[in-house]
Amino acid sequence: KAKMSHIKQVGLLAAGCQPWNRDICAASGDRFAYCATLAIYIYQLDHRYNEFKLRAIMSEHKKTITAISWCPHNPDVFASSSADSLVIIWNVNEQKVVAKLDNTKGIPASLSWCWNAGDAVAFVSHRGPLYIWTISGPDSGVAVHREAHSFLSDINLFRWHPKKKGKVVFGHTDGSLSIFQPGSKNQKHVLRPESLEGTDEEDPVTALEWDPLSTDYLLVANLHNGIRLVDSESLSCITTFSFPSAAASVQCLAWVSSAPGMFITGDSQVGVLRVWNVSRTTPIDNFKLKQTGFHGLHVLSSPPKKKSCSSQYLTKNHHTSSTSEAVPPPTLTQNQAFSLPPGHTVCCFMDGGVGLYDMGAKKWDFLRDLGHVETIFDCKFKPDNPDLLATASFDGTIKVWDINTLSAVYTSPGNEGVIYSISWAPGDLNCIAGATSRNGGFIWDVKKGKMITRFSEHGKNGIFCIAWSHKDSKRIATCSSDGFCIIRTIDGNVLHKYKHPAAVFGCDWSQNNKDMIATGCEDKNVRVYYLATSSDQPLKVFTGHTAKVFHVRWSPLREGILCSGSDDSTVRIWDYTQDACINVLTGHRAPVRGLMWNPEIPYLLISGSWDYTIRVWDTRDGTCLDTAYDHGADVYGLTCHPSRPFTMASCSRDSTVRLWSLTPLINPLQINILADRCWDDIIGNTDRAVESGAPPLLCGKVSRDIKQELEKLAGNPRGKKLRWFSECFS
Repeated sequence: KAKMSHIKQVGLLAAGCQPWNRDICAASGDRFAYCATLAIYIYQLDHRYNEFKLRAIMSEHKKTITAISWCPHNPDVFASSSADSLVIIWNVNEQKVVAKLDNTKGIPASLSWCWNAGDAVAFVSHRGPLYIWTISGPDSGVAVHREAHSFLSDINLFRWHPKKKGKVVFGHTDGSLSIFQPGSKNQKHVLRPESLEGTDEEDPVTALEWDPLSTDYLLVANLHNGIRLVDSESLSCITTFSFPSAAASVQCLAWVSSAPGMFITGDSQVGVLRVWNVSRTTPIDNFKLKQTGFHGLHVLSSPPKKKSCSSQYLTKNHHTSSTSEAVPPPTLTQNQAFSLPPGHTVCCFMDGGVGLYDMGAKKWDFLRDLGHVETIFDCKFKPDNPDLLATASFDGTIKVWDINTLSAVYTSPGNEGVIYSISWAPGDLNCIAGATSRNGGFIWDVKKGKMITRFSEHGKNGIFCIAWSHKDSKRIATCSSDGFCIIRTIDGNVLHKYKHPAAVFGCDWSQNNKDMIATGCEDKNVRVYYLATSSDQPLKVFTGHTAKVFHVRWSPLREGILCSGSDDSTVRIWDYTQDACINVLTGHRAPVRGLMWNPEIPYLLISGSWDYTIRVWDTRDGTCLDTAYDHGADVYGLTCHPSRPFTMASCSRDSTVRLWSLTPLINPLQINILADRCWDDIIGNTDRAVESGAPPLLCGKVSRDIKQELEKLAGNPRGKKLRWFSECFS
């Protein structure tokens, strides 16, 4: 048998930034990080190309990440916390966990390395107290801060002073601050906005940052009362900053270290970035960067150095250097006096968008717009436009991606609950059917951007799978926790209701017989139904799995062959004509979810599992040809590119979609094409291709179409043959 080499990851759609918790972006030197729900993304400046590139994805957390913090004195180390009362210390360079603390006695709402304390991380739940975890050394262990406990209002966040050892401030839900420093009187619940004094009203502290040039000054943002510069020693308000609109509210702010006295804020209703100087109560400048509001901001302390100062970046206001005071030159009006600082800002938005904005050049260095922020349960290439890939997520949205630019081009209205499954309409109908956890099924018109049909036959029961018929565009199947697989027309007319003894998780239409559908059930069985009869009983029931069956997939090339993936960690291959299981694929160490037959090589099957891996199988003898370990969490969906049968996509609980090339698995075929061997060494029938030990042969529609087109051409079209097969294999 020809030696098989590895499948290769060729693209990645990164997740968006979660919009729930506060401390979800951080930066250190030429790196920055943000977190989706379960994974942390780390970008680093590539100095050769002067651009930021994804360096690592950390995905050890099993529950929502609540905060991240970069170690101030070691750029290779940072900490994260999650809703299962877990704190993890990571080594970025080695992309591995260094230490874990798995019982934090409450969910950490805020987390921070202790400045001037080497190896200690502090964290606090909403109620307090402040815990300090010394990770190594003779004093290792968890201690409670002596004073920071017994608060009267919940804690939103806290900040250590970067220079004054041991000084720490807490921001509370009622709008007050609590300040502690060694050798001084503790100040609990002070400095509430004046308008709240004497009332029970709450105005949560949404952001807190110490002035980097002062030991006592502090910027505070309250949700409704805006921003103040306060003195933590005299407990007085120095400046209250004024917004252009009373409706503006701020959830994030950051000092610009390269421009003394300057800071930025992000509006939470709409994506306006405002630049301020402490010497003025109104903004110096405002930029509308996005329609949706800001959720997080972080200024890189050492912004990337531009190779050359391109003239297009220069403006008449570019007179202030990064180190000079923002002092008005005598010839300029007050508004022209302040140059925009040459800093780079990590911007996180409420819709999951993440970008790096160059304030000096007034442009995005990059913007990752509209990323999913939760588990992606399904992904499907569009049948008539393989450059478009649809994804369905726990976050309640479907997104359609252009895989060439790796950007989202359409997103569904949202608020659907969890979307477990999607299915494109056949041909060029530009619609997607979706299955949800509580809102039934729907059809979304992608171009019009709206839901055009809803299916409610399953009531409030979760629908785990939806499948639009390949052969009959009027029929859609759904299967649900209510035990029914329902076949209906697209206008809602129910054709069949197939009752199962337990929840139905998967269904798949036969690609050879338009009236045949298979289901996977919680009772461990696979069933095949024939729609051309009026019977509601299955034609076949396949038994053998020892735990629930999730997805089932018919082979597109071998009539009567189907596979099933189960919580027993196996994949079984069934032959409908023999009424038998013809192979059991063992190797996964957790439930199997994703399943995909290759549409050109009839024995090639790909599976994805909760063990974080993707496996490629030769189903003739059950050999695992390759295993991909790149995903950082459960793998759910697999899909094949319609016109490039050796390009596939996968999606996962790590909130990413990854693109893969399977071409290295079929090297002998590429050699035969390059050597201009006869057609029999390249294209064959299915029976020949599935013979034990036979070299790979193409048996699908894409290769047949290429052969037919070539045979129409006169002479020796070798150049076209190489080009067309090169596109097929790309």
